[in-house]
Amino acid sequence: MTTVRTRIAPSPTGFLHLGTARTALYSWAFARHHGGHFVLRIEDTDVARSTQDSVDQILASMHWLGLDYDEGPIYQMQRLERYQAVVEQMIEAGTAYRCYCTPEELDAMREAQRARGEKTRYDGRWRPEPGKTLPAIPQGVTPVVRFRNPLDGIVSWDDLVKGPISIANEEIDDLIILRPDGVPTYNFAVVVDDWDMKITHVFRGDEHINNTPWQINIFNALGAPLPRFGHCPIILGDDGLKLSKRRGAVSVTAYEDAGYLPEAMLNYLARLGWSHGDDELFTREQMVQWFDGSHLAKSPAQWDPAKLSWVNAHYIKQADDARLAALVAAQLARLDVKAEADELLARRCALFKDRCNTTVELAQWLTMYYAEVNPSEQDLAQHVTDAIKPSLVALAAKLEALAAWDAPSINAAIKATIAEAGIKMPQLALPVRVLVCGRAQTPSIDAVLALFSREKVLERLRG
Repeated sequence: MTTVRTRIAPSPTGFLHLGTARTALYSWAFARHHGGHFVLRIEDTDVARSTQDSVDQILASMHWLGLDYDEGPIYQMQRLERYQAVVEQMIEAGTAYRCYCTPEELDAMREAQRARGEKTRYDGRWRPEPGKTLPAIPQGVTPVVRFRNPLDGIVSWDDLVKGPISIANEEIDDLIILRPDGVPTYNFAVVVDDWDMKITHVFRGDEHINNTPWQINIFNALGAPLPRFGHCPIILGDDGLKLSKRRGAVSVTAYEDAGYLPEAMLNYLARLGWSHGDDELFTREQMVQWFDGSHLAKSPAQWDPAKLSWVNAHYIKQADDARLAALVAAQLARLDVKAEADELLARRCALFKDRCNTTVELAQWLTMYYAEVNPSEQDLAQHVTDAIKPSLVALAAKLEALAAWDAPSINAAIKATIAEAGIKMPQLALPVRVLVCGRAQTPSIDAVLALFSREKVLERLRG
């Protein structure tokens, strides 16, 4: 039985955006489901726009998402000799040829076609045919190499997502496969790569459907086995327009910085175009178990920030508190607040995490423990009134005298103060929150105060 081999092949001309991350997830899960191999390839032949920073960001994103690859990263620019060797074999076999058209000639060709109301395409003037006399080779022109595409017939494939697709060969022309500088074009390099790497299944965005006929024809010209193709619909932004590198797509690492957990991002991305019954929340292991390449949506999915936040909140509630402490310490550092990722921070995360959608929100809550608080004038005026101040003084005295600094002891001191003053819990708890925490709403006040030092609580109560 053939081993399943999938790949993800981002171009390092920018960050790894969400659509590519979803394709990577599907490719990874499919390979893992079938006990196959997942390959990372860096398609860096766009030399002018490819950067090492982009490569580093792609690798960091894959690592953060936990999409481990069995081979790679493999860089196309390190394989130039291989592409050039295949081109020479194709020229010798008559499936490719050199074209000496200058850019000016190509422009004139297209202008004439437009003037005649025709589709603009290469007119085959350098394509060798039986009995055809080719133009004289011009001096000083470095040729490109073009693929000799079949002139008639149909290119068909059974798409894993879209179902049967057919495109007539007369709709496509002889594309350039090697540029004058010896660098291959996308449609040629990807075929040689997939052939050499024995890729069996290709998941990618449906913007590549128009490239597929050329690629299938090149596979056939090389006598190479065809992979199965699955073209996933685009992801739309919340404005209904396409997410892309140039419009609206935020990088994967930006979501890490914004306080999202990788398991939440994987869960959410998976559901943007795939389903397993009505399951909304599932683990990485469940996805691997379920993802067999079926149940992929044919229609575009829409990015929903509120849904992502809901999914992330679920995983934050489930997260180990020590792990959250490390993430929150890093978020606090971004706020110029120094905090150790220790057992105390973990306990603070445990108390507040049910209220938060992201680790950024969690860090914002927990700044009260590490930095000075600044209650609003409105909260001070509304809750810290002259009438309640004697009770605050009395509470501070009771807290100072406690034998143990824990939530039950603090709760007893608060209840004793309330009983003595003949007031209700909110009349005391709200001003305590405002003075100690800087805000009027928190979890249970005794639990919150227990995670402060006694000295800090007394200092803030007494002003």
